[in-house]
This record gives sequence, C-alpha cells and structure tokens, in this order.
Amino acid sequence: MFPIGDDNVRGQHAPIATWILLVLNVLVFLYEATLSEPALTRFITQYGVIPANIMQGDGLGTLLTSMFLHGGWMHLIGNMLFLWVFSDNIEAVIGTPLYFVFYLAGGLAGSAAHILSATASTIPSIGASGAIAAVLGAYILMFPKSRVRLLVFLGYRAGVTRVSAIVFLGIWAVTQFFSGVASLGVATAQTGGVAWFAHIGGFAFGLVVGGLLRGRASRAVLTG
Repeated sequence: MFPIGDDNVRGQHAPIATWILLVLNVLVFLYEATLSEPALTRFITQYGVIPANIMQGDGLGTLLTSMFLHGGWMHLIGNMLFLWVFSDNIEAVIGTPLYFVFYLAGGLAGSAAHILSATASTIPSIGASGAIAAVLGAYILMFPKSRVRLLVFLGYRAGVTRVSAIVFLGIWAVTQFFSGVASLGVATAQTGGVAWFAHIGGFAFGLVVGGLLRGRASRAVLTG
C-alpha cells in the first residue's frame, strides 16, 4: 500500500516549503549517486549523524545535514512520497516559514531520540525519516477526520482505496514503536539498518505540535 493523496483541500496556498524540501532531497541524492566508493562512504560519514561523535560534542552540524541524505532510491522515494502527501496541509495552516522550522525541529527530535537509544554507535544515520515522522504525528491530530487515498496492489491488479488517516497513520506508528523496541535487543536482519527511534522521536514531537495546532487546523477547515 502506498499513500498517493488525501481528501483535504487547502485552497490556493502553494506548498513552497514542501516543494523546496523535496527538490533539495532529490538533488542531494542525485549528487550521492555520482559518487563511487570510497568517496560515497566518506561523504556519508562526514555528513551523517554518528551518535558516539555527537555525545562527545563533535559533528553537531550533521544533525541538519543528515536530514537531506538517503541510503537508496527506495529510501528516498518512500520519504518523499509521505512528504508530498501529508505536509502541504500542515504548511497551509501554519505558513511556509513556520513549516520550515517545524520540519527541521522534527528532524532534530528524531535524531536526538536515535542518539539517546544508541549513544555508543559509530554507524552514520541518514535520512529525512525523523522529520517526515514529525509531519505524520502532527497530521494525525490536526486532521483526524481526513481520509487517505492508497494505491493497493493485489497480485497483478492495482486499485485505489480510501482509509481514515487515523487508521493508516496509527498502524504506521504502532509498527514503528514495536520495531524500535525490538531493535533494543539482539540485532537481526529485521531490526538492523533502520534508526527506528528516529521515527518514534520525530512522531512524538509531531504529536505535541499537532496537539497545539489542532484548533488552528479546525478553524482553517471551517473557513476553507
């Protein structure tokens, strides 16, 4: 199942921040794709978040740069798809400048949660997942009555269905939580390689912000 849209209409507001963030992520990934080993490894190590370094006060700038790096096409496409579907509604309510602040703060919250869950790790963490998770957390509280359009594949057939945002994002959140708990144990093929607590931290931050802005979102819906 892949989200391809929602039923919210935000009038004439152009989601400028969403477009800029999407383009930046794609451009950085295209640059990554031009690098061959070992240059790519050096690039990821230099600009990705390494918890052990952060705990020593080194590489603090990577808390921002890591949000624009991705580990593969599917990593990029998944994050950008969720960004495209869910972020424009939030941007329309709070405005473009504040949305930039919210997005970056969500990414920082996600990185903080990841670092605290693996303080001794020397593995670089990259991706916009923490910021995207913050978007999802805010969305679920700001637009609880929204319905999400999903592209569903059944064998060789595909179709579009609609489900409640609370159901779709609720299942996503529960999955992230239990995956994060599992990752605290012995590493396996299922729990290795994903910074689950970045998702959890970003989502929790988004829930707080979404709760604070829920009234504003309701008024925006009423006034159209």
